[in-house]
Formats: sequence, structure tokens, C-alpha cells
Amino acid sequence: MNSKYLIGIIVAIVVIIGAYFALAGSSNQQTIQIAGSTSVQPVAEKLAQAYMEKHPDVKINVQGGGTSVGITSAQQGTADIGTASSKPKDSDAQGLVQTQIAKDGIVVVVNNDNNVSALTVNQTKDIFSGNITDWSKVGGSSGTISVITREDGSGTRDGFQNIVMGGKNGTKIVSDAIVQSSTEAVLQAVKGNPNAVGYISLASLSNDVKAVTINGVAPSEQTVSDDTYKIVRPFIFLTKGEPTGIVKDFIDFTMSAEGQKIVKEAGAVPMTSS
Repeated sequence: MNSKYLIGIIVAIVVIIGAYFALAGSSNQQTIQIAGSTSVQPVAEKLAQAYMEKHPDVKINVQGGGTSVGITSAQQGTADIGTASSKPKDSDAQGLVQTQIAKDGIVVVVNNDNNVSALTVNQTKDIFSGNITDWSKVGGSSGTISVITREDGSGTRDGFQNIVMGGKNGTKIVSDAIVQSSTEAVLQAVKGNPNAVGYISLASLSNDVKAVTINGVAPSEQTVSDDTYKIVRPFIFLTKGEPTGIVKDFIDFTMSAEGQKIVKEAGAVPMTSS
């Protein structure tokens, strides 16, 4: 037999065998789809990365979209786990199992050049409702306040509305507020505008902006944990019915000492000591 022909046959066989094992390996891989709150997303991503390192046969895809997306995705089964940063309404929670994985502070942030460092809950409410429109009214330099808020359906907005503005039937956020569709977008908007004010997740707080104290209390892991900081909301995993299989195993990992340590490292406040 011609040696070149023989080599060709051997190469073809190797390719076929390699493709077989590649397909066999990929068919054994299990997938978890996670979608929802952009505030929970960074925490979920770190948990997913750690879990996949321990379980190479599992692929976890984490996406944002907002709390409303998390609730809908869990209800419709398009995500194995929906994530929420506010407690779903009773009407939205039908058939969903909720696992609170962490607590989070909603941090009121201003530009680093703003000399305002402290606000009360009432002052914050007046700013976001449009009753206070100039920084000089709250101890700062004169300048028209630019209010940055989140979109409808955002868990962060729902939490802020419930705690600061007085709930669904309370005071509305000023109509000309600039609406941003993610925590990161709010952070960047405040970073780029000396007169801006917004609210973001404590887990996403960075040196790019300045957190103000609320009623004299700074947002931190300790003050969120003991509820002395007043603007606190839950981070929640949602499943359609009781979780099973690898989804249950991932949630169990999240609530374990190891998982809760990762939650803390990601900037959220764990539910259990780690």
C-alpha cells in the first residue's frame, strides 16, 4: 500500500476518533442559565466561576437584564435561576421558590468633586422627588442637581422607591431624571457629572464615585448586616419550583460557607458567617 495513502487513512481515523470524543465530552456537559438583576450579576458571576472550577463538566451562563427579567425568565423556564434585587410581588411570585443569598445596601452616590458627604433619608427623598434642586440647599456648593435613576423593572429602583420614596403609592422620582439601564451605567453617569446624584449597589461601589452617609451612617458590610444603614434590600435566586440536580447543587454551594465567602468577596453581605 502506498505510504502516503496509509498516512492519509491514519490521519482520517485520528480526526474521526478525536471528533467522537469531543462530541461525547460536550454531550456530557450540563448547563445552568442564570438571568436577571444587574446588581446580583457580578456576585452570581463570581459564584459561577468558582463552581465551574470545581465542576468542569458544568457550564454556567450569567446574564443581566434587570429584576423583572429574572422573575419572568424563572417563571417561563427560560432561565434555571432568575435573580432579583427586590422581593417579588405576591402576584409575580406564584410558583417561584425564593432563596435569599445575600443582603445589599443601596448606596446614594455623588461625584468625587462634590463636597456633600452626608444626607438624611428625607433630604434624599426631596432631591429625588425634585423638591430640592440645588446642592446649596443640602450644604454643598451651588449647582443644579442632576438626578440619575434606574429604569422601571429594576430591583434597585424598586428597593429605592420602597425604602426612600415611600413605596409604590409614595412620592415619585422626578420626571426629568436621567434613566440608566444598569448599575454600571449609573456609576459612569455620576462619575462624569459633577452635579449628579444616583444610587447603586454596595457590591458595585468603587472609588470612581463617593458614597454619602444616610442619617449619619455610612454604607458598609457591618451597617447593612445589622440594619443600622437604612437602605437595604435582598439578593435573591428564583427557581420555578423546588430546585433539583445541578441547579440545587449550585444553590447549596452558594449558601455554603465557601459560597458565602465568595458572596462577601464580591461586595455583598453574606447571609451566614464565613
